Amino acid sequence: MDFISKIENINKTVNDFVWGPYMLLLIVGTGIFFTFRTNFFQVRKFAFSMKETLFKIFDKSVDDSDEILSEGDITPFQALSTALAGTVGTGNIAGVATAIATGGPGAVFWMWVSAFFGMMTKFSEVVLAIEYREKNDEDNWVGGPMYYIKNGLGLKWLATLFAIFGAIAAFGIGNMVQSNSVANAMKATFNINPLITGIILTIATALVILGGLKRIASVAEKLVPFMALFYIIAAIAVLIIQFSEVPVAFQLIFTHAFTPSAAIGGFVGATVMRAMRFGVARGVFSNEAGLGSAPIAHAVAKTDHPVKQGLWGIFEVFADTIIICTLTALTIISTGAWTLLDDSGKQLSGAALTTAAFSHALSSLGGIIVAISILLFAFSTILSWSYYGEKCVEFLFGSRFNKLYRIMFIPLILLGSISSLELVWDIADTLNGLMAIPNLIGLLGLSTVVIKLIKDYFDNKVYEHN
Repeated sequence: MDFISKIENINKTVNDFVWGPYMLLLIVGTGIFFTFRTNFFQVRKFAFSMKETLFKIFDKSVDDSDEILSEGDITPFQALSTALAGTVGTGNIAGVATAIATGGPGAVFWMWVSAFFGMMTKFSEVVLAIEYREKNDEDNWVGGPMYYIKNGLGLKWLATLFAIFGAIAAFGIGNMVQSNSVANAMKATFNINPLITGIILTIATALVILGGLKRIASVAEKLVPFMALFYIIAAIAVLIIQFSEVPVAFQLIFTHAFTPSAAIGGFVGATVMRAMRFGVARGVFSNEAGLGSAPIAHAVAKTDHPVKQGLWGIFEVFADTIIICTLTALTIISTGAWTLLDDSGKQLSGAALTTAAFSHALSSLGGIIVAISILLFAFSTILSWSYYGEKCVEFLFGSRFNKLYRIMFIPLILLGSISSLELVWDIADTLNGLMAIPNLIGLLGLSTVVIKLIKDYFDNKVYEHN
């Protein structure tokens, strides 16, 4: 057995554990734990959370007044946009399709379940990221799992492990995988040479990330709402055309969440356990609750209380999974695309399945919409993950390495667009999952802090002055 084969086998073993049922249960279980510890906070305070987030997005006076009294480097909405840029990615298009193709319509229900509990996981991550953030040697705020593990639990070695996993994973999951997805979509839809796509994407990314966090946040707060609305409106258009089939789609989702999915068309059928596993996995992959990436962006937000920014974490999961992923799922099920075969006789999956669904309702325009969405979603993910990786490297070696990391990050975008590096991607996927282990230890170990901060926020009526 050669060296590469050994690496592949080792990675497969670790990956099977990281993304296996026990780890997924631990991730969702953490959300369940916080849900019960907070007496279903995401339900009791859902209206309040939306009032303090969704309905304040366009209220610029809120940000202006907060900047006077609050500490931080970017506005709460910029922090959310940066986090959402990394969370809302090609997985919202291709990942949901793969979950349905593998687990059947019932997988969508379990995706919702993971998102429901994931709201509390993400909330807790953001709260702790604000509570334990610190200033770096350039007088900028930094935070995230590595800091609340180090400053809250006093376990620097565990924080270091998270930072190592995050720094390396960013090169794959947050870089090459994304540029490759864009290159393939542009080639399939517009017949654009992957090299051309790679060059343009590399230049565009360099122009943004070389300007640092504030430029990334500035681009994200404009790009994320636009790309989300673009995709949401297109998906709603599909559902309007398929209006009579939407109730049937919901029926299939709830029915097959608890009963096996029979074989139909190109779909080979799925058990309830299969629907559950792939639905939960899709929810976790999509909103990244428990993985520890988004808190790195939220940690630098201007806010006067950790819980106040934590509410944006609830909104983040809601927007990503409950809205965007659900719309993707409904288009696939209502159009019947989930039962189709490709030209070679194989079951459709991934981006090809979502494209087939949009094309069924919108003809050739559907494929164009999906391709553009992949471009926007992937580009935003690259921007956010460049920052996540940079902050992980900064934790390990100091801020003097930030510019070097950006310079290393940029050319890999081009490499990813023209290469087939499956082993690199698989390893990065494994490392992305490994980030969850130290992060979950940090969350559970500091759960009492989260509870105390919630009590402080509401008992002292901090929110009445916001």
